[in-house]
Amino acid sequence: MGKVESSIGRKTESIGKRVIVVLLGGALLAQPIASIMPSGWQTAVIEAADAAAASASALKLKEQAFVTAGAKRLDYVWHTTRGSSKVQTDVHVIEVDLTNPYVSLNVISGKNNSIGQVNSILNMSKENGAVAAINADVFVMGTEGAPLGAQVSGSMIMSSPASLTGMYAFSVSKDRKPSIDHYTFEGLVTAADGSTFPLEGVNQSAYYPETNGAQYSHVNVMYIYTSAWGGAERPKNSFTKPTEVFVRNGVIEAISINEAIPGQVPADGYILRTHGTAAAYVKEHLKVGEPLVADYSLVSQTTKVKVDPASLEMLAGGHTLLVNNGAASAYSRDVAGVSGSSYTSRSGVGYSKDGTKVYLITSERNGGNTGLNLKELQQIMVQLGVDKGVNLDGGGSTTMVERPLGTTWLQLAHPTQYGTTQRSVANGIGVFTSAPEGQLKGISVSGSKVLFIGQQASYSLRSYDTYYNPIAVDNTSAVWSSTKAVGTFEGNTFTAAKAGKTSLSVKSGAISTQYEVEVVGKDQIASLTIDNAVGSLSKGATTAVPLTVKLKNGNSYKLSGDSVEWQFIGFTAVQEGDSLTVESVDAGVSTGYAIARYDGYAAMIPFTQGETVMTFEDFEKSTYAITSEVTPAETKGRVKLVSDLPEQPSPRALQLDYDFTNGTGTKASYAAFGSNGRTLPGAPISMTVDLYSDNSLNWVRAEFLDANGKAYLLNLAKQLDWDGWKTVKVNLSSDGMKFPVKLKRVYVVTLPEVQDERAAAGAIALDNMKLQYSPTAATDTNAKIEMNVGNTTATLNGKSFKLDSAPILLNGVTYVPIRFVSDAMGGRLLYDGKKGQVTVLRGNIMMEMTIGQKDLNLNGTLHTSEVAPIIRNSRTLIPIRLFSEKLGLKVGYDGKTKKITID
Repeated sequence: MGKVESSIGRKTESIGKRVIVVLLGGALLAQPIASIMPSGWQTAVIEAADAAAASASALKLKEQAFVTAGAKRLDYVWHTTRGSSKVQTDVHVIEVDLTNPYVSLNVISGKNNSIGQVNSILNMSKENGAVAAINADVFVMGTEGAPLGAQVSGSMIMSSPASLTGMYAFSVSKDRKPSIDHYTFEGLVTAADGSTFPLEGVNQSAYYPETNGAQYSHVNVMYIYTSAWGGAERPKNSFTKPTEVFVRNGVIEAISINEAIPGQVPADGYILRTHGTAAAYVKEHLKVGEPLVADYSLVSQTTKVKVDPASLEMLAGGHTLLVNNGAASAYSRDVAGVSGSSYTSRSGVGYSKDGTKVYLITSERNGGNTGLNLKELQQIMVQLGVDKGVNLDGGGSTTMVERPLGTTWLQLAHPTQYGTTQRSVANGIGVFTSAPEGQLKGISVSGSKVLFIGQQASYSLRSYDTYYNPIAVDNTSAVWSSTKAVGTFEGNTFTAAKAGKTSLSVKSGAISTQYEVEVVGKDQIASLTIDNAVGSLSKGATTAVPLTVKLKNGNSYKLSGDSVEWQFIGFTAVQEGDSLTVESVDAGVSTGYAIARYDGYAAMIPFTQGETVMTFEDFEKSTYAITSEVTPAETKGRVKLVSDLPEQPSPRALQLDYDFTNGTGTKASYAAFGSNGRTLPGAPISMTVDLYSDNSLNWVRAEFLDANGKAYLLNLAKQLDWDGWKTVKVNLSSDGMKFPVKLKRVYVVTLPEVQDERAAAGAIALDNMKLQYSPTAATDTNAKIEMNVGNTTATLNGKSFKLDSAPILLNGVTYVPIRFVSDAMGGRLLYDGKKGQVTVLRGNIMMEMTIGQKDLNLNGTLHTSEVAPIIRNSRTLIPIRLFSEKLGLKVGYDGKTKKITID
């Protein structure tokens, strides 16, 4: 995770003239708002939480459900007080009963169970047949991503522990006993002449050890790489030239001096990767054709005994020890590098005192969930009954997947820090079942539990056997109904019509069940926001208007533009999905407004004319690294700054070379901006780029990362069908990106189906990357109003006006006529007499009130005032303080003269 932690966290070290930056796998990133989770993740309830017991504890059980025989999913809410604030976060546990013969735990890793190829937990679980899993070991970002701890699976040491202090690991033995211990690595190679040399480790990425000062991990040492290694290099970013030895069936078959041996390691061999003094040993003592013995093992730091990997079912590395003997323990290593004091998503594993229960634990930081610090995770482990527990990789790496009861598929059990996006990680701990097919035990319902008015959702039956594994069920004979009239069924599809709760009832043959569903109404909404600051008020302009609704319970959801009613003021537009396209603009209008209403609850986005432009990059000054990347590895690419292109618009441009002659499939050459992209200031609506084309007919795209970590691939040129320079434009406001946004890469790409029509090699160039912004909504800042309580005469900038209703003083509160003030200050007033609803629009502010009610809507967020609007003489008056507190106006009041000034 992001902060410096001795050698793991973030460290910049000079090696010769090279610089390396090492980032730990769980780096903290910007927090997104949760999207709606895939439907149906909540499964059949085993039993309700004991309310009396829960109320006495900070950790309260909400519900629990079986995953398979011997494993169940438990969902808790952690309630605590931080400072003066009461907060909560969801905590999820997969409890595994090791006394059940059908359930087991094992390590899942990389792609196809390799070391050094990061992968998502969901993909790893699918590849290995797990029914549930969480992420496990920390790893160094920017490398292949091999785990920093040891890994044992299939009775083999897949990776060795890094030379780092206090890193604990979790294991289960073949006799199904869990353990958490600290391990070191011992290894030795013995040559035919009897000489020996120590092994530093097995299948490790490059890192900074804590045992040899500033020396890098692969300097002057020998590593062994087996067929489990999936990385393209052994390893990359080591900043050393290797001398490698290939050994097959105990005999040296090849020695490569100062150069890596090409290709992957076969299953019946291994490669010794050496440097410096280790390479000197190879040159002096090893010869092709001679036997070589490599012997290595893990050593428990508790017993000081070597560990036989054949005695272990699995072993996965972790981080600091958290719980020992049923109590919070001292941290075994510094937790600054995993942001131990910060509140973020967390992962951990522990087991009960009798060794029969294993607890796989995750916590959320997403939407209304605040996350945990490590001290809180310790407390939670203790309350769960953990006797010994260890911290796993957290932050953006925290992931839990499960197979919902009665289904055959896997899905996220809860949102990650990015919503539904998963980080690729080093490895995970998987839950597996070997149970035979049993008899039908029950049915459950799959489908959304939360709906919005107008939304349709399809539901299906799932059935499970006596081992809580899926068994086939006939959905065609199921009969669906709703107990309350909040919507209607057509077949198995439910259409939500109005707010409320209902039980969906389903009957299939002699078996029936119910499923609780809630249709959200305006009374549950805390805020409704449009995830874009301003729209472009010009005919034909398209603006993205994705909506986010946050409920009073803290949950957040994405709403489609189809889910709301739109009102346009000052212009006309058409809505399609999450976009609005301007059709016409009213004469004399410089600022228009689009109001979205869900069940009457409103959000607003202003639309303005004109734009401002700023230069984002002209490549005249090099202030950050721009590097070359390619895919696949057989292709070639290069980036460089040039000054000699024909008719170049400025002194320097960025040239991107590509050679797609080799390799198969989709081929691309990238210019990567910085280590993780370069941030675009503010919220631009578009970007223009001077693009130099080689008429190759290839495709040029730009990759952007939004604030939620979601990638957007936007076209600069669908086809390079011209020679020389052209200015191209990318619309940044029509795809729903959440700002701030980073430009990660620009690349030229060719697809397999058109490669015979396009040039295989060439060069493009970029220059004068400029951002366009819509101006902020204009407001009248020069107006000054003077009024007196009880007097129907007012002045605006010294000019006298007659009021329909005079300001009044009522119960110590001064009220003023809202229409006069709103008009005078350049605002727009909307009034719905049937609802008694008043809407004020001014600049980029919307304030919506209801006569007699203290709740008000300010820019889509629910607020409560001490006083409410009133009606006098058929005119609406509002408390004067709302003008100053909510509309940003300066208000003065003289108690002696009862004079009111607003400017």
